[in-house]
Amino acid sequence: MKDIINPSSSIECVQLDNERYYKIANSDEMRPFFMSIVSDSNHWMFISSNGGLTAGRKDSESALFPYYTDDTITESSEITGSKTLLRIQSNNSSNLWEPFSERFNGVYKTTRNLYKNIYGNKIVFEEVNHDLEITFRYQWNSSDAFGFVKKSWLLNESNAAVEVSVIDGIQNIMPYGVSSDLQNNASNLVDAYKRSELEETTGLGIFALSAIIVDKAEPSEALKANVVWSLGLENPIYLLSSLQLKKFRKGLTVTQEVDVKAEKGAYFLHEEISLSAKEEKHWLIAADVNQSISDIIDIKQKLTTKDSLIEEI
Repeated sequence: MKDIINPSSSIECVQLDNERYYKIANSDEMRPFFMSIVSDSNHWMFISSNGGLTAGRKDSESALFPYYTDDTITESSEITGSKTLLRIQSNNSSNLWEPFSERFNGVYKTTRNLYKNIYGNKIVFEEVNHDLEITFRYQWNSSDAFGFVKKSWLLNESNAAVEVSVIDGIQNIMPYGVSSDLQNNASNLVDAYKRSELEETTGLGIFALSAIIVDKAEPSEALKANVVWSLGLENPIYLLSSLQLKKFRKGLTVTQEVDVKAEKGAYFLHEEISLSAKEEKHWLIAADVNQSISDIIDIKQKLTTKDSLIEEI
């Protein structure tokens, strides 16, 4: 099997978080391939082995990320779906690393692995940085009650403590009310109508249109929204767009975003994390589509009791 796939890649069955997964080691050495992630509800997700994806509920008209063809999804991995930036302080040095990004090919000695569980409803992306002795891993799975859940793990594999400045989240989030045809034919117009808002007390991101896009000269208010929220980080700074990622790469300070108009939606968490030797930190981001005002109020109330919400998830 190893020779059929790629001389440096291999497939094996492993245990991960007390569950059986099929692991493709050195998955980045293979040509990108497309996968579907199944659900026992109405979720759909199509994802490339390089991380680019589209997902939503019921059909393409209720998308969380833009519904495109598989070649476009693969090519958009840098701007759609999961995105992570890490600035690692250790031994009096500061190193920037973006796991799974083509920007950092050849900068560090890394290994990328891909895991899919035997039921086909969970997928895990892992990158091991052998130079910095840090591993970052994230998982996609679905929840009937909460939509799509992205779980992230940051592991310090070294024998010394490290300080990590983290930006982690998802980008190119669709607002409610955009059909697949409209997105494909007039995406720039759709961007002009986008509005991303933060409910600051709970960290809930609300992604909607300023108005439903119609040809008729009549008011058409957007009464639903797509939402994103998180658990696991104590006091993060929230970003609702990808605009400040360049500042972080340059070592500059980023500031919280509360109301962003006419930009592609994103939901990023920024926090300073201290990891002792062999310690790991994990957190999650949940996203759902077609949420009414009453749904949003219900989520806000649940976010005030985070411990019970984690148990519920």
